[in-house]
Amino acid sequence: MLKAKNLLFLFTFLLFAQSAFAEEVRISLWHPMLYANREVLREVCDEYEKLNPNIKIQLTYRETEELRSNFQSSAMGGSGPELIYGPSDQVGPFASMGIIQPLQELLSKDFLDQIDPNARISLNGNLYMVGDMVGNHLMLMYNKKLLETPPTNTDELIQFGKEQTKDLNGDGKIDQYGLVWNFTEPFFYVPWTNGFGDWFLDENSLPNLQTEGNKAGFDFIKSLRDEHKIIPKECDYEIANALFKDGKAAMIINGDWSWGDYQQAGIDFGIVPLPTVSSTGLNPASLVGTKGFSLNVNIAEEKIQPTLDFLKFLLSKETQLEFTNQVSQMPSHLEARKSPIVTENALLKQSAKVMELGRPMPVVPEIRAVWDALRTQYQAVLGGNVSSTEAAKLAQVNAEKQIKTMNEIIEPDEQATVIQILIPLLLLGFLFWVFKNLKPFLEDWKTNSFAYFMVLPAFIGIFAVIIYPFFYNLLISVSNFSLRTFQDWQIVGFQNYIQVFQEGIFYSYFFKTILWTVVNLFFHVGVGIFLAILINRTLPAKRMLRTLLIIPWAVPQYITALTWRGMFNQEYGSVNLVLAKFIAMEPIQWLSQPFEAFSACIITNIWLGFPFMMVIALGGLQSIPKDLYEAARVDGATRLQQFWKITLPMLKPVMIPAITLGTIWTFNNINVVWLVSNGGEPSDQTHILVSYVYKAAFNLYRYGYAASLSMVIFLILLAFGITFLRKTKATESVY
Repeated sequence: MLKAKNLLFLFTFLLFAQSAFAEEVRISLWHPMLYANREVLREVCDEYEKLNPNIKIQLTYRETEELRSNFQSSAMGGSGPELIYGPSDQVGPFASMGIIQPLQELLSKDFLDQIDPNARISLNGNLYMVGDMVGNHLMLMYNKKLLETPPTNTDELIQFGKEQTKDLNGDGKIDQYGLVWNFTEPFFYVPWTNGFGDWFLDENSLPNLQTEGNKAGFDFIKSLRDEHKIIPKECDYEIANALFKDGKAAMIINGDWSWGDYQQAGIDFGIVPLPTVSSTGLNPASLVGTKGFSLNVNIAEEKIQPTLDFLKFLLSKETQLEFTNQVSQMPSHLEARKSPIVTENALLKQSAKVMELGRPMPVVPEIRAVWDALRTQYQAVLGGNVSSTEAAKLAQVNAEKQIKTMNEIIEPDEQATVIQILIPLLLLGFLFWVFKNLKPFLEDWKTNSFAYFMVLPAFIGIFAVIIYPFFYNLLISVSNFSLRTFQDWQIVGFQNYIQVFQEGIFYSYFFKTILWTVVNLFFHVGVGIFLAILINRTLPAKRMLRTLLIIPWAVPQYITALTWRGMFNQEYGSVNLVLAKFIAMEPIQWLSQPFEAFSACIITNIWLGFPFMMVIALGGLQSIPKDLYEAARVDGATRLQQFWKITLPMLKPVMIPAITLGTIWTFNNINVVWLVSNGGEPSDQTHILVSYVYKAAFNLYRYGYAASLSMVIFLILLAFGITFLRKTKATESVY
């Protein structure tokens, strides 16, 4: 009786617990906000959770490009966050793919009328984003402690920049720069094209890159670095940001999103428009847009209303004023702009003047092709590898080509019919095989049911993360899955595979991938075996040494790659500092020249890869019988002869599989290449095949092409693995 009561109590408790859990609604928001803004966002979300105890807000920070690619990937599988926050230019691709919802039917007209029209982003007649701010634009910021009066034109910019570029300690190295900014990226460059009399887009938002203004802009930025020497030779966003925050730069070109960080760092800064170009009398035009919220098309029906309520809270006057108060963000709520918090904010007053000189941020998806084509040639000019005239011409040609490719829809042909017939036949063959083996399986199940239950979780995991994605990728590779067919793609045949082998870029990247793999494996194995032999000897602090040598492998690749990127900086990186101190070498342009950048990626990956080979070799060495070496010494064998005749043959069974695995890992190692080279810089010269696959899929939206290229990579590695293991006879006994 007592047992029955306990069971009844447990059932009732679980029922109520399940009911309570079911009432809780979890809303996920992905965003790319900087740290100061993230703190404010967390505060307002905590306040919302207090007001709504049944709502839990899950905030996930992702860098802008990572957010876009991850959201596209999750949308393919019908999942993802309920809300996506980011810059307005992401509306174009997301709306074209059909992975965000139109909002005009979900939000009332009265509510939307409270929001600045510039923060309501529409495409093809549908509203897809509502912003909580207006601006997201570039401006010139100056440290008032270093520079009392900001420059008004480019002549003054150069003059003031030279005055503020200083060697403070007399060691021959510049300690303070006049100007810093992420000048290698197109978004930070294009405002200058307007100052030189042209614009990088025409009235239809199509590329307009082969212009005199674009050529003059290329030459102007290059002159700031090489002729006037007022900006660092290598300067990405993080370097520029750190220099300005540390008081080592008098001026920086950055956006309104950075104000909160600078205020927290205690920088007393002012803002002005980008200086007028002295030779033309024209103003550079910053791209003015918004950052805002979009609604995932895959959101569950029961979550739509709670998510909309949360969205209204984030867009409310009170919430926006909280951001304005803490990080000086220009609110999109029209009523909020009347608050003294806004009207008495000196930064916002000056920012409004900057916006008046700006141009609207384009949201069409083709803008990505323009950025990509411009970025490649612009960086080639900065690297001294091409003239500005040739770069402007190639940028225009490549942009038009990429736009055409992005919007191309491959139509099915007779190959599609063959594939559509083969797929059902293969499925029938698989079902026949299952049916044929069903009886023996059921008999074995009865005998070994416990073993099957133990294996089942592993099988489900392997199916979910390996088998299903593999066959799904195979299916996509023979489809026309792309930007324009994201929701209604079709089987079209082997056109994507044909295109892979027709493009010369495949062979270029394939050769580079082979070089990347061979060089890395040579050092991974060589250094790994050498250190393993060293550690295998009787040494003091042997355990500590072994632990230290494993650290490169233990630290996450993401952290290691970014750390090495900082170390390779031409002026501030420790690599050049060490080379200058001990070898008296001139600073190497590790990140701005193709050969040097690729070498930097290889060095980083060697650092990451040798510990794995070392551990494998150490295990193999410890399993070699000692009496073999004793017998060899009795026979008069030298140490070198012992190594060649005993050590290497005995290591073969463990090292060959490790080398095979290392080859596959290295061949497909996108993390190091992408992070150290910042996505293939300079000018896409550091890509290997796998990083090019990523770019084709998530930067240019060529999913079918990227899937076919990934299958080609798989077949290459499969053929290598089988051939290598057979030729080396790794499984044969050494006795």
